[in-house]
Amino acid sequence: MRKIICSLLVALSSATAFAQSAAPALAHDAPDRHVVRPGDTLWGIAGLFLKEPWRWPEVWRLNKDQIRNPHLIYPGQIVYLEDFGGSPRLRVAQPVKLSPKTYEEPLKEPIASIPHKAIEPFLAKPIVVEASFNDTAPRIVGTEEGRVYLSSGDTAYVSGVTDKTPNWHAYRPAAPIRDPETKQVIGYEAEYLGELKLVREGEPATFQVVASQFEIGKGDRLVPARPPELVAYAPRAPEKDIQGSVARIVGGVASSGRHNVVLLNRGANDGVEIGHVFAAYLAGAKVDIREEQKIDTYQLPDERSGLVFVFRVYDTISYALVMDAKRPITVGDRFRKP
Repeated sequence: MRKIICSLLVALSSATAFAQSAAPALAHDAPDRHVVRPGDTLWGIAGLFLKEPWRWPEVWRLNKDQIRNPHLIYPGQIVYLEDFGGSPRLRVAQPVKLSPKTYEEPLKEPIASIPHKAIEPFLAKPIVVEASFNDTAPRIVGTEEGRVYLSSGDTAYVSGVTDKTPNWHAYRPAAPIRDPETKQVIGYEAEYLGELKLVREGEPATFQVVASQFEIGKGDRLVPARPPELVAYAPRAPEKDIQGSVARIVGGVASSGRHNVVLLNRGANDGVEIGHVFAAYLAGAKVDIREEQKIDTYQLPDERSGLVFVFRVYDTISYALVMDAKRPITVGDRFRKP
């Protein structure tokens, strides 16, 4: 059986290796193969084989172009671990059919690199907006029967609608995002509230609330709904040394854990790209020790708190999904190359 599997292995990329100080280390009790199942992610599969799952492009031998457009893997395929000159390598094989008959089956959806459910709302909804958003976006000026807040099925009257798009998203007026290091405004963020559909054009236009995640009311802004753009994300460390701080924990909470979203104070202007992996660190505190008339000050070292995976990038900020958290990640935590 093993010989049959080996004969069906297909090389997915060139043998271009990453410049790393050491080959990725295998996980404890790493299997020699794994049958891909629906719901698997590339990060999760890599975690079966490697101690550092984010380094899976290295063991797949992906070059720079392939990292930005990685191969697709489907449920039913076999991920196979082999030795390649003393370093681990992963390959993919099609499942073996023992029956002599061949059946054509429709292609399944490829598995994702990271959990799409955790980030899909941030792909379909424009969280970061222009500074002029509050002045230019259509806004709710009236509600059905003068209600303060709207819920599913209620009617809203919206001024400034010039787009005939049927489906819209509602947002709170945008608020400034401040850099935790410089305190300067680095962007504007609008909080998503719910979905509405255009019922009747006019000034104001008539909308019906389809779904509400939070309370919707007068003064809230509307944006045409766009389909999410799902990208085949390939994790990798940035080539240059990029450092920064966590500017915000998305969702209005004080700290974040695994599969929560954080906002970083670095973006495309700083070299951040989709797929970059950063290690997050709790900044070490300064400690004063008093002995008689003398005070000694010690700078405690930073402590690693987890890994974050960048999935959406703007000029000055970016959004990242927490993939691993040894301790809660909070605003002001530092991040840098893992």
